[in-house]
Amino acid sequence: MRYLIALLAIAGIVAATLALRIHYSMDAPPCDINAHWDCGIVNHSRYSAIHGIPVAAIGIAGYVAIAILALARRYRLLLTASLAGLAFTLYLTSIEARILEIWCLYCVISQTIMALIALLSIAASFRSRKAT
Repeated sequence: MRYLIALLAIAGIVAATLALRIHYSMDAPPCDINAHWDCGIVNHSRYSAIHGIPVAAIGIAGYVAIAILALARRYRLLLTASLAGLAFTLYLTSIEARILEIWCLYCVISQTIMALIALLSIAASFRSRKAT
């Protein structure tokens, strides 16, 4: 299970890296699909950074930490990190849904990956407790 979580974390790093690229780009993003799906608007909004740090960079750091914790079999810390990551992505989802009313394709992919990681982390945590 730890390898699956690490693999999902790598997929999350890829999605967050693509979003970070758009954050720093002034070119038309590849996911400017329609009025409700536009990565450029989301990644250039005032909500795309926290204290000057791009949200996508925070995501990359979080996914790296999750991959390391999974591979190190630190399941309690992994559970804490993944639930914190899920809470953060739910917060960002609420901003996209309620405030911006525009969705970023890379962000939605990242949110899905984070939800899967959280579910797998819960299972891994219970499994490791039963083993001890």
